[in-house]
Amino acid sequence: MTLWPLLAITVTVIAAYLFSSRRAIALRLNNTGSFHSLPSYHGLLAAISALLAGLAAFVLLRQFAAFSAPEVAAAAGVIAIAAAALPASKVGATFRARPAFEAIVLAVLIASSVVAILTTAGIFASVVFESLVFFREVGIFEFLFGTHWAPTGTPPAFGFIPLLAGTFLITFIAILVAAPLGLFSAVYMAEYATSNVRSVAKPLLEMLAGIPTVVLGFFAALTVAPFIRNWGEAVGLNVASESALAAGLVMGMMIVPLISSLSDDIINAVPQALRDGSYAMGATKSETIKRVVLPAALPGIVSAVMLAVSRAVGETMIVVMAAGLAANLSFNPLDAVTTITVQIATLLVGDQEFDSAKTLSAFALGLVLFFFTLALNYIALRIVQKYKQQYD
Repeated sequence: MTLWPLLAITVTVIAAYLFSSRRAIALRLNNTGSFHSLPSYHGLLAAISALLAGLAAFVLLRQFAAFSAPEVAAAAGVIAIAAAALPASKVGATFRARPAFEAIVLAVLIASSVVAILTTAGIFASVVFESLVFFREVGIFEFLFGTHWAPTGTPPAFGFIPLLAGTFLITFIAILVAAPLGLFSAVYMAEYATSNVRSVAKPLLEMLAGIPTVVLGFFAALTVAPFIRNWGEAVGLNVASESALAAGLVMGMMIVPLISSLSDDIINAVPQALRDGSYAMGATKSETIKRVVLPAALPGIVSAVMLAVSRAVGETMIVVMAAGLAANLSFNPLDAVTTITVQIATLLVGDQEFDSAKTLSAFALGLVLFFFTLALNYIALRIVQKYKQQYD
């Protein structure tokens, strides 16, 4: 149903661009006067007119089941051709194709921004509405300050504190691993590595970001967690088979490329004049990095770390497979804990009744997580504004 109409629209768009641009080129060759717009803008205007009209027709006609795929393709193609015919017929020396094309592009960008904002507002409104329904059954103070989480228990308990503690613990371990490794690797690649080493090391490091989290979760559950348990038992410690330490270590590995890549770009953006001035004052390379480059890059590095924190807070699969589902109020990294996102996923798995407190508690957790990440972004913004400096 989808392939043929989209194929017809694509062919029409390409044909509209070629026809209009080549017609403009031919008219320029036969006309000694100056053209207002380049031939490419005439082609782009016809192409975008065909694209928007064809897609609009496709979306509208798909709402009617009476139309078959060939009929939808034919109708969308005809409408796209009609939309492209108007700018194509106006190709000439005085036709202002470039302003018209840029106006359409600007309208599309504004519409996309509005859709993104409205989508975010809609998501937030739906979460708030369902959360208010939940708080009619469970007191907000009981939820925010309760120390026991058992939504399927008898009676059910909806204390948020164990989930918050588990989220903080695993995220803290992950940042302890990722922040120094990511920052040190970024400093090495930006300041010390040769171009040959950098061309190999940076892509290899960034490949780590492409590993699916389920694979990292398997690695944490089958390799890291047993290693930590065996090591703990060897020294007389009581280590759970699923621990916060195992999840935090592997999650730290996951976000190392994020911190490293962003910090590398930020360090490279520090003006070379600052380095040259430091060297001229007699500073060594290490002193220049510590006292000039890193302070100049500090706002961007803080932003990279905060972005990594947000990524760690939102991770689910690694925690499920390496830390478990037990909502224990513990700050011991060797215990099994769980996080907010894991409980949201657990509560909404399968067929659920959306009029029960158990299911609605997932929306309350989502609302708290929303404000938690908002607070992280605000802190990062304040830090950046405080330490940001302008360099020539």
